[in-house]
Amino acid sequence: MISPENILNWILFTPLAGAALVLLIPGERRNLIRLLSNVTMLAGFLVSLPLVGWFDKTNPGFQFTLSAEWIPSLGVRYELGIDGISFWLVLLTTLLGFLAVLSSWAFIQERVKEYYIMFLLLQTGMLGVFMALDLFLFYVFWEVMLVPMYFIIGIWGHERRLYAAIKFFLYTLFGSVLMLLGILGLYFFHAGVHQSGGVCPSVGVAGHTVAEVYTFSVPVYLDFARALPFEWQFWIFWAFFISFAIKVPMFPFHTWLPDAHTEAPTAGSVILAGVLLKMGSYGLMRFSLPMFPDAAIHAVPYVVGLSLIAIIYGALVCLMQKDMKKLIAYSSVSHMGFVTLGIFALNQAGLEGSLLQQINHGLSTGALFLIVGLLYERRHTREISEFGGLSTPMPMFAAIYLIISLASLGMPLLNGFVGEFVILVGTWQVNRMWAVMAAVGIILAAAYLLWLYQRVMFGEVTNPKNKTLKDINLREAMTLVPLVVLCFWIGVYPQPYFEAMRASIQQVVARVHGAAKPPAPVAAPVQTPAPPAAPAASEEAPATR
Repeated sequence: MISPENILNWILFTPLAGAALVLLIPGERRNLIRLLSNVTMLAGFLVSLPLVGWFDKTNPGFQFTLSAEWIPSLGVRYELGIDGISFWLVLLTTLLGFLAVLSSWAFIQERVKEYYIMFLLLQTGMLGVFMALDLFLFYVFWEVMLVPMYFIIGIWGHERRLYAAIKFFLYTLFGSVLMLLGILGLYFFHAGVHQSGGVCPSVGVAGHTVAEVYTFSVPVYLDFARALPFEWQFWIFWAFFISFAIKVPMFPFHTWLPDAHTEAPTAGSVILAGVLLKMGSYGLMRFSLPMFPDAAIHAVPYVVGLSLIAIIYGALVCLMQKDMKKLIAYSSVSHMGFVTLGIFALNQAGLEGSLLQQINHGLSTGALFLIVGLLYERRHTREISEFGGLSTPMPMFAAIYLIISLASLGMPLLNGFVGEFVILVGTWQVNRMWAVMAAVGIILAAAYLLWLYQRVMFGEVTNPKNKTLKDINLREAMTLVPLVVLCFWIGVYPQPYFEAMRASIQQVVARVHGAAKPPAPVAAPVQTPAPPAAPAASEEAPATR
């Protein structure tokens, strides 16, 4: 039943089908709800695994594509596909989604049914963002993801959960509105070119059907938008960029992140760090660079400056934290600064390192939040001063925690080292001073992560409550061991990951630097028309008003 032609539908709708089944179960059957939700997320991960064997690493274009009419009068289509950029992010989402839901088994005791439904809906929204090849569909999934996370933070979070949830919602909604304006700008400009007799390299000349004139197709805009006049590129680029920068989050749009991470339940923090932040960096690689290359090149000094500030500022703030979870939250600001730095190096090494570092950050920081959640379930506190000497009662936990900390700070033979090294190589090729400044963040990361580990795990057990703490159980080991294995795998043998992304990233670099210019410039429209009410499939495009 599963084939290359329909696998993306299976991956996308498996969590949604699980949510529908959970909805039918009475709320008092908590263990059955937990079991079904975990089985659903495991099935979603297993369904995504055939992608590894079927994915063509030499093909830079979109694969496993699906396309069907959705709203013909507006040119909206249900269009899915993945390439080397979204391939690993889809697999990361299915894996972390399963592990996050598994980690919730004992922690979530109230409104269990609603919690798992929200999580399954969230999974569908995140997968849709990475698969959508229609800008309207992309925007729908982008907004669908926002609502479940708002409720996960606001209902099942900690003391200041409502404040954190509202702040997260408002920041993200503001960015979404700007992105919607950018999408509409592209949509009407594209239609206006046809109406005024301009040339569009993706479709041809004016006089095509309404379905061709009015479109939200990402492949069409990847060719069309690059030929926009610079003033149009400039404004649409920044509309998209601010939306993605808020999601990353880049400095100074980062202030929602520590509150959301700190107040969210453990599984919510894992998904925030592991997947949601990657939606912003994915948007930069998918849309901002290849669609608006002139504006992207113009923005490089500003974005690199903000990235370097985020790297150093985030690391310094980590050194001042007394709450374990807030420390790891600020470390995400610093680590994602490396991701955006690699993206705007605008070369092969920078972009490859950035994409790999997105995977690395999802694995190592997601594992760190699982570790903090594990301690919180036992002690109901995240204050660093409440711990100390935990390596004595929890030796297996101490070993896993040490490996994950070393992976996060970039120790050789672990995943973080590979991603950061390749990013620094790409940055060095552009500007050596940028690379030197970014390297300071690696030193600071070692300082705050090792200092945190020393205060929590080493020394005497001075607090009597810590003497009887139980080591990790089988379920907790199942959530952490796969991440440890992947950290070693990427650190020792990252070649398969680079091979899968290389062709698609080469295409992005070629688009940015003009190796494949469109055949003719796009003429600005005389006046942008409104879409027709209900055109027939064979109807001619309406005349210019």
